[in-house]
Amino acid sequence: MGSKYKKKTCTSLEIVLIVLFALLAAVAVAFITIFFVKDGARSDIDSKPTVVSTSYYQIGAGRADCTGPIADLPLMGYASPDQDAAGLHNRLYSRAFIVADPNNSKRVVFVTVDIGMVSQKLRLEVLKRLKSKYGNLYRQDNVVLSGIHTHSGPAGYFQYTLCLITSKGYIKPSINALINGIIKSIDIAHKNMKAGKIFINKGEVEGSSINRSPYSYLQNPVAERARYTSNTDKEMVLLKMVDLDGYGIGTLSWFAVHPVSMNNTNHLVSSDNMGYASYLFEQEKNTGCLSGEGPFVAAFASSNLGDVSPNTRGPHCVNTGEACDNPDSTCPVGGPSMCMSAGPGRDMFESTAIIGRNIYNKAKELSQTATREIKGPVNFAHQWVNMTDVTVQFNSTHTGRTCKPALGYSFAAGTTDGVGTLNFTQGTVEGDPFWDTIRDMLLGEPSNETQDCHHPKPILFSTGEMTKPLPWHPDIVDVQILTLGTLAIAAVPGEFTTMSGRRLREAVKHELESTGSLKDVDVVVSGLCNVYTHYITTYEEYQVQRYEAASTIYGPHTLSAYIQQFKGLAKAIAEDSVDQLPKGPEPPNFSDNKLISLLFPNPVDKTPTNTSFGDVVMDVQPSYRPGNVAEVTFVSGNPRNSVTSMAGRTFLTVEKYENATGNWIVMYNDASWETRLYWNKAPKGYSNATVAWHIPYSTELGIYKIRHFGHFKKLQGLKPFFTPYEGSSSPFEVRNLNS
Repeated sequence: MGSKYKKKTCTSLEIVLIVLFALLAAVAVAFITIFFVKDGARSDIDSKPTVVSTSYYQIGAGRADCTGPIADLPLMGYASPDQDAAGLHNRLYSRAFIVADPNNSKRVVFVTVDIGMVSQKLRLEVLKRLKSKYGNLYRQDNVVLSGIHTHSGPAGYFQYTLCLITSKGYIKPSINALINGIIKSIDIAHKNMKAGKIFINKGEVEGSSINRSPYSYLQNPVAERARYTSNTDKEMVLLKMVDLDGYGIGTLSWFAVHPVSMNNTNHLVSSDNMGYASYLFEQEKNTGCLSGEGPFVAAFASSNLGDVSPNTRGPHCVNTGEACDNPDSTCPVGGPSMCMSAGPGRDMFESTAIIGRNIYNKAKELSQTATREIKGPVNFAHQWVNMTDVTVQFNSTHTGRTCKPALGYSFAAGTTDGVGTLNFTQGTVEGDPFWDTIRDMLLGEPSNETQDCHHPKPILFSTGEMTKPLPWHPDIVDVQILTLGTLAIAAVPGEFTTMSGRRLREAVKHELESTGSLKDVDVVVSGLCNVYTHYITTYEEYQVQRYEAASTIYGPHTLSAYIQQFKGLAKAIAEDSVDQLPKGPEPPNFSDNKLISLLFPNPVDKTPTNTSFGDVVMDVQPSYRPGNVAEVTFVSGNPRNSVTSMAGRTFLTVEKYENATGNWIVMYNDASWETRLYWNKAPKGYSNATVAWHIPYSTELGIYKIRHFGHFKKLQGLKPFFTPYEGSSSPFEVRNLNS
């Protein structure tokens, strides 16, 4: 990108702050306590933890880019065939935390990744790489991989047929970017481990979530619902990690909300509201650093978000404006396809910012006031379970069982956050002769056993009985618990609804406290971990078959089966008998040559006559004011050419001219919230890229320019070659609002 260009740095500021902290501490010991938490490059005045302890953990945190392809492939989440990636809103990251107990030599790894969900293929490949690099230090039983559940990340990293179909198959550049980013984040955390302490805090995030299936929630027992003030879990649980000198290492928090503020019309790769919360926290703590840089790591992990939407204006008929918050989510005119949720902003970008900032503000508050220290041993328990064949023991006389996977009719209806493309309706409890016939002809009729097992779900896809070209859904899934002292992290392989998560938390807490010596245990449900198995509703919610219930693939007793399995893990931890747990049946890891790809190679890139890659098609204006949007369009190559080369780098920069030195200083990159890259595809290999800079009101006045970087594809014989290019706008001025 040119060595003559400087970028903002945080190194020198760190040194100054360290010296300043030492001087202030020396004169203040006797009379006052000023607790500076040095989170990366920034000093903030946070409340000093009041608990004094000689105990500590070894703690490491790391962050690494895992963005992958940003164009010409499906986005994962909405399963909309029209939603291919065409640019970048912000980069995706893997954030890893390692906590080791010096007393018992046990350690755990928790990784939260800016993707829709963790696939079984991704987890198995990461574990294989960790085995090669670290031996038996990091394994399936002490490593958790969790997805934040953005619906705007690249697809193509699955091995089961259903998700392969919606992803255009298996896309090696997509999964390789995720594997490399996850491993790098763990490497950084491993390398940076230091003695430290962990503090826990809780608080409610207001105005940021609604239940998108309130009719389902109301099916739960009245007495149970009366114990809670809301039909969503508003509580955020935050861990604050500091070294023994009080300097911040990072924060890890859990909150239940779908990252679907970016709706299914979006074509930009984006980490959505949870990613924006991380961006805000890390930018504050890593002062002087560009987005994605600096040592402080702030992660926001998913929880029991299955029925929780950030679209707080609720479902409305887009053609009439009237509410459609009814059992079937239908509109009088237009049916279910017209019933959609939105808000709270004017558009999806503003909605993402509002929800993300709400989440960040609460996390910042909890970090500043965290005083309760987590103490005690590190432990973990893990099993593989065949979820198609679990017998649930309700009492001494009654049992239930799980089923082979199947999806109901309401699965095709989608949700009010992203409606389906066909005229299916949520809450469908009877099949349709037309669709049943189409299903039977193309995919096969569900067996009587499967239909009976899933009752009252009318089966649209009997995925457990469909094995070509590969199984359509997993049979073997991970169940896993990590414990840090009195904190238990239940890593669940799917999307638990609000009440499902409450029941699981309560069951694990009771088991840990009643079986062993642990008291006052905090349990968090960490969602979308290790393998994706869609949704998990309560038995009562299952009966009315809205989208979440139709997507509960192992039948009406799925939740009870998971609770039974997690209670077994909790009991083993409490009794210190984890070594006696059977591992269970190992899941398959299908070889790459068995995983088909439906994504065609992009053609060689071409430029219009008398132009070169990086040339400006439409330049910036001579001047802008804060609040304006500066845009420039370049002749470009397909961004898919740049997946490997751009890992940890940037497709764009916004640079400011420094009069004193004559250098251009990088102020923003493609990980910044203020920038966007739109890729515009034309036929036969022609394309262009538009870089937009939304100029903040706080921007320093002066001379700026926008640069774009990429690669174009050419063939030498039959072999493709990728050549870097770059382009620059003309310099332009950011002027005073009143000038």
